[in-house]
Amino acid sequence: MIIEAKLLYLQAIKNLLAPHRYLYCVDLEATCDEVEDSEQLRPLAVPPDQMETIEIGLVVIDLETFEVVDEFQRFVRPQINPILTAFCKKLTSIRQEDVDSARTYVEVGQELGALIARYPNAAWTSWGDYDARQLERDAGFAACPSLLEGLPHFNARKWHAGLHDNPPKSLMQTVESLGLIWQGTYHRGIDDARNVASIVKEVLS
Repeated sequence: MIIEAKLLYLQAIKNLLAPHRYLYCVDLEATCDEVEDSEQLRPLAVPPDQMETIEIGLVVIDLETFEVVDEFQRFVRPQINPILTAFCKKLTSIRQEDVDSARTYVEVGQELGALIARYPNAAWTSWGDYDARQLERDAGFAACPSLLEGLPHFNARKWHAGLHDNPPKSLMQTVESLGLIWQGTYHRGIDDARNVASIVKEVLS
């Protein structure tokens, strides 16, 4: 991609964000299962359409200063499949006791609402579109509005891909390709949200 096209693409991103004061960088972890190579074939304990959020990580960027001004992290107690699979615990490092002692999706949503009220005029972004779909799935299970209902959503992975000819596929690969320092544990909501924020700040500044 030629430099002029990249500059135009970057300006288009900034134009999308111009009406907003804050950007929430969000990452979710959810119940999941996978048949590993060492296992015999078996039904999934958690089918994809039953995945429930078990951790919400959110980092608030002030779009006037490009500084991180707040964070939100909560575990969420799953209702459909309350027992985490071995695969899920290995992937996310989230323990059974973390979710057993957590609040429900609706209760965590009330806590998140209090934070959102402090940072109005916001949009949100995530690495890909999975998180937006998962919030809608959770809202359907809980028969309540999505936690970020009404806020515009942007795909940070597409932003990065639009600015690089051979973009890395994973979040960690992207962080490393930009010369940034990976923060925390991969596949943990708050840590992944922090790393998405690092990429967004690098892209915008």
